[in-house]
Amino acid sequence: MPLCCLQGRKADKLKPLCMEAPGKQTKEMESEEEKKLKRETKEKFFLIFKDFLTRVAKLDELAAVGGRLLTGFQQGLEFIRRPPINKTSKLIENLIKANETKGLKSYLEAGCINSHDRVQNMSKLRTCLIGLHDHLIKVKSLLNDLQCLLEDATAALQTANEHVSPLTVKESVDGLDLQESGIEDEITSSGRELEVTDYAALMGIIYSMVKQDYAMQDKIVTSLNLKSSSGELESYCQMWSLRPYINDQIMHLAWKFVP
Repeated sequence: MPLCCLQGRKADKLKPLCMEAPGKQTKEMESEEEKKLKRETKEKFFLIFKDFLTRVAKLDELAAVGGRLLTGFQQGLEFIRRPPINKTSKLIENLIKANETKGLKSYLEAGCINSHDRVQNMSKLRTCLIGLHDHLIKVKSLLNDLQCLLEDATAALQTANEHVSPLTVKESVDGLDLQESGIEDEITSSGRELEVTDYAALMGIIYSMVKQDYAMQDKIVTSLNLKSSSGELESYCQMWSLRPYINDQIMHLAWKFVP
């Protein structure tokens, strides 16, 4: 057989081997690129998550300050409208007669409150009410920041081709609670490392909670007036302190992933 034919056959046998090498290298390069993108996305997402929780912590601080203002309003209003001394009691009547002075008489006629105390408590009511409205403005501003961070999180997921829906992370997990999401059981039981989708789910759930907490605070503040009953004020203070929409389990879980 001519030498040229032998060389041609050898070349044909070697040709597939030569063709496979560039493809393999390309796949390896693509794999490395994917790993790099995934790592960069995770790092970026962690920074977003950390910034998100920092603002949530500020909301907690504001809630405590707002609670003190609400209690101040309650105390001021209760002081102003406290009932006068009940003179129908025989004991009280005898005590007043035994110690009746011009000052005491004027005090009883004024409804058992002096003008200085009335002015001071009216000022306290006004200060607390202004403070509460200012509190709502600050909370709303922080909620806007949280929404922007959720949008950044959505963009980061889509960039990383995580196959998320066009809905924002906030919308996709809005209304979920701990039982519905099962995120805590899934993460803690498996012991696996947190993925970007886990960060996104936590952010969405927390945003839903703090948004509902703000809505409750807004309703309480806008309903306050001089005619608010003692029962209403006490309930408002209890609900504000309780923060029923905030799931402490979820919050503790989220903070576990921030060193």
